[in-house]
Amino acid sequence: MSDSAPSALAESHRSAGQFPIVPPQNRWDAGHASTLKGPLELLAYRSNLLGADRSVANWGGGNTSSKCIELDFRERPTRVLWVKGSGSDLASIRPAQFTGLRMEDVLPLLERDAVSDEDLVAYYEHAVLRPGQPRASIETPLHSMLPFEYVDHTHPDAIIALCAAPEGRRLAERLWDGRAIWVDYERPGFSLGKKIALAVRDRPDAACVLMAKHGLVTWADSGEECYARSIEAIARAAEALAEHVDRRRVFAVTSTPAPGRAMLASALPALRGAVSRRRPMVLHLDTSDRARAFADRPDVAEVSGAGPACPDHLVHTKPWPLVVSPAHDAASLARHFVEGVAAYEDRYSAYVARHDAQVVQRDPAPRVVLVPGIGVITTGPDALQASVASALYERAIAVLSTTVGLGGFAPLTESETFGVEYWPMELYKLSLLPAPRELAGQVALVTGAASGIGRAIARRLAEAGAHVVIADRNAAGAADVANQLAERHGERRALAVAIDVGDESAVSAAFSEAVLAYGGVDVVVSNAGISTSHPVEDTSLDEWNLNLSVLGTGYFLVAREAFRVLRAQGRGGSVVFVASKNGLVGGRNASAYSSAKALEIHLARCLAEEGGGAGIRINTVNPDAVLQDSGIWTSAWREQRASTYGIAPDQLEAHYRARTTLKVNVYAEDIAEAVLFFASSRSAKSTGNILNVDGGVPAAYAR
Repeated sequence: MSDSAPSALAESHRSAGQFPIVPPQNRWDAGHASTLKGPLELLAYRSNLLGADRSVANWGGGNTSSKCIELDFRERPTRVLWVKGSGSDLASIRPAQFTGLRMEDVLPLLERDAVSDEDLVAYYEHAVLRPGQPRASIETPLHSMLPFEYVDHTHPDAIIALCAAPEGRRLAERLWDGRAIWVDYERPGFSLGKKIALAVRDRPDAACVLMAKHGLVTWADSGEECYARSIEAIARAAEALAEHVDRRRVFAVTSTPAPGRAMLASALPALRGAVSRRRPMVLHLDTSDRARAFADRPDVAEVSGAGPACPDHLVHTKPWPLVVSPAHDAASLARHFVEGVAAYEDRYSAYVARHDAQVVQRDPAPRVVLVPGIGVITTGPDALQASVASALYERAIAVLSTTVGLGGFAPLTESETFGVEYWPMELYKLSLLPAPRELAGQVALVTGAASGIGRAIARRLAEAGAHVVIADRNAAGAADVANQLAERHGERRALAVAIDVGDESAVSAAFSEAVLAYGGVDVVVSNAGISTSHPVEDTSLDEWNLNLSVLGTGYFLVAREAFRVLRAQGRGGSVVFVASKNGLVGGRNASAYSSAKALEIHLARCLAEEGGGAGIRINTVNPDAVLQDSGIWTSAWREQRASTYGIAPDQLEAHYRARTTLKVNVYAEDIAEAVLFFASSRSAKSTGNILNVDGGVPAAYAR
């Protein structure tokens, strides 16, 4: 079985999509590799190739190494082990994320009988080639004790499934003609590394190591050969599984009707609220054919509840998923979500108490939710971690579906599971994530966010940690802003949706998109606006109705939809209206605009009374004369207002500055800061309030 020529059977499975595990391809590019400089760049290249295929190396899992001669701080040649640093991911790791350890310091560890995890970490801190490097992986002993220049340790679906199947060991014996070393499960660390090193020392003919419930170890005398051996071993296992599995048991017939988008969008906020009791969580929805087929299995509770497919999944997926009963309407699905989360938390708390009643329990809410007719929903403190949980559970589906067809699955025991989930070395990876920001885990929807004040608000909320929905009639402009925020803050941190706030169905559709993307919303900023200026006798009915439609009806429709989502989540929220100083102060030649702004301000007061009992706060920010970077002020509005004051259009900035008490101009970023105040917990006890951001206009002082 060659790494470059998969069997015809395996290829047919690949092309037809009929088997959840397919052989990986050897993607080594010798031409590109020849351009890389030094052993670290080659090590990063090899690692990235392995990580690029998630069926080979899941997110954050596995580690790679190479040994070479480096100059130490004395300019003295010394043999060094370069190994993946803790908390990095093979798919994206860069040379600076590897840890260099002096081999003369780490080799003596092989002579010790035992070393605790804590002592091992401390020992490596003294053996580093240079200070400031990432912390060495707890699986470093595996790499340092094996006498090979290049070592790969991966968690491939095919190997995990093979090692978890009842007949896996016998099948492995036949596949490798007895040259594969089988190692029973043991948590990573010094003991496991030494056990593997001694086993390989006794078996110089060994081709690889198969670690039960854990993965694969390969080695070679060059990086290219080591990579090729990893791919070949995984492909060999994948092809064997495809040939031996009972495919009738791998896939279930999808029989549960898929709910419509409207039903799902209506029910998801209940799930988000239920899993966000301790901190706001973001949802990720996988409705792919594979996810839905797995969730639709008649035995899904039994199969998915057997235990984790791989120890590396546990921090992000928990020991088992929540399996929700099928539902035929939004109300019953929402009820199943809430009741299911409550039952799950009770079960999880009992599991923790059985093993260590003194440990600080992690959030007991589920991280994976299986819903017949829908697929897989994952949760996380932010979009990245929800996506990671989804990617890891995709791997679990491949393994669990395959082992069902092989006669069963031998998971970690409950004690082993708890030992990994609450293992300080595993939890350390989570500590490497950036500290949560002010709006971490929250979702903000901002209307009129493609330009001007709305864009500044979206940027400021994103800087504070929010996931931001950019809602605007200008779909292209909204997409540009969303792309900019995603580039700066990360994938899935922003979403562009088209919206006409005066169109009831468009508003409903925009909120549905936000809910399907993130599970719900926490902050809604009504900012979409227009402006017209004419004497009353020149104000047409169309102009009057246009102002009321956008600034009155639009704010009502957005607020009504926001209330529906926030009430369903059951954890309060913040709605902020961006109104205007004109809503408080009478002015010439803007009766339609000013009256609509006054409507907004009073609507906010009324809604504050309605939302208070549910913890929904409604507050208003009143800007005045934000001329810079504004779509409104580049329209006829500038000329119209200048004409009202009897000045030239280019004199407006000076005019507005002069009339303020503070003698300042107001900018979009100033409004964004005020919105952040009302959006955040800084104003947790404020509702029905108005914050003027106008430089001080005495006529607008609140009475």
